[in-house]
Amino acid sequence: MRFKGLDLNLLVAFDALMSTRSVSNAAKRLNLSQPAMSAALARLRDYFGDELLVLQGKRMHPTAFADDLMPQVRQSLMQLESMLAKSPNFDPATSRREFRIVTSDYVQSSIIVPLCRQLESEAPGIKVDCQLPQVTTGQHLDEGQIDLMITPEYILSGDHPAYELYREPQMVIGARDNPVLQKGFLTEEEFGDAGHVAVVLGEQRVTSYADRQLEMMGKKRRIEVTTSIFSAVPWYVEGTDRIGLLHESLARELAKRFAITIVPVPFPLPPMRQMVCYHAGREEDAGLTWLRGKIKAIARPDA
Repeated sequence: MRFKGLDLNLLVAFDALMSTRSVSNAAKRLNLSQPAMSAALARLRDYFGDELLVLQGKRMHPTAFADDLMPQVRQSLMQLESMLAKSPNFDPATSRREFRIVTSDYVQSSIIVPLCRQLESEAPGIKVDCQLPQVTTGQHLDEGQIDLMITPEYILSGDHPAYELYREPQMVIGARDNPVLQKGFLTEEEFGDAGHVAVVLGEQRVTSYADRQLEMMGKKRRIEVTTSIFSAVPWYVEGTDRIGLLHESLARELAKRFAITIVPVPFPLPPMRQMVCYHAGREEDAGLTWLRGKIKAIARPDA
C-alpha cells in the first residue's frame, strides 16, 4: 500500500532500523533477508532525501532528520495498531495472536503458568512469549514490542497506563530442619543474625522489593548468597541455616516441592503492590483487554 508515493511497509522497516541501528538486526526482527532490508533503507533514503542512518565505525547512527522523524513514525504505527485492535471480532478460541509479557520468574510461576494451562483448552492458537526484565525493557515497551509488563510499583516509569493487580506480603523461608525456625516464628534478632539469600534482578542489579524495603527501614542483615531469580532461593536455603524472603504465594507453592518451612517476617513489612503496565496506544486493544481480564481472575479470584 502506498500513501503519497511511499510504500507504508517502509515505515515498519524504518522503525526496526532506528530501534536496532543495524541492517542485519532489523532484518532479523522483521524476518527479512539482509539484502531486502538494505534495499528498504535505500528506498527510504531516496524518498526522504536524507541518509537517515550513517555508518560510523561499526555502528550506524541516525541523522538529525531521522531523530526528528522517529517519534512521528512510531506514534503513527502505534495508532494504526490501536485502530486495528479495536475490531470487535477478537475470538480467543480461534485467535493465533502472540502476547509478549515481561515479568519476574515469581509472577511467571504464580500467574503466567496457570494462565497457560487455561489457554491450552480455551485458546489453543494463542502463544505467550514470557521474558524476564532487561535493561531494554522500558525501551521495548515504548516501542510497542511488549504487550504487558507485570512488575512492582517502584519499578514503573509512569509513562504508560498502569494499575494495581494485587498486593502480597513477604514471608521468611528456610530449611525445614533449620533450628531457629522449629518454633514456627523468628525473632528480629534471629532474623538479623542469620545468613541470608538475597535476590538481585537483571543486568541493572535492581534490588527485590523485600530487599529495598529492608534497606529503607535500616534493617541490617548478613547476605551470604545473591541470586537473580526468586525460584532459586529454596535451593540455597535447603541443607543450610540460611533464610530468605519470598512473596507469600510463591513461598507456599515452593513449600510443596522443597523441604522448606515458612514463617512470618518478625516486624511490620508493607505488602508489595504488583502492577500491570501496557502501552497507552493499546488502551482499546480487544485482545489485550481479554488477556488482562484472564490475568486478573487468576491473581484475584475473589474479586
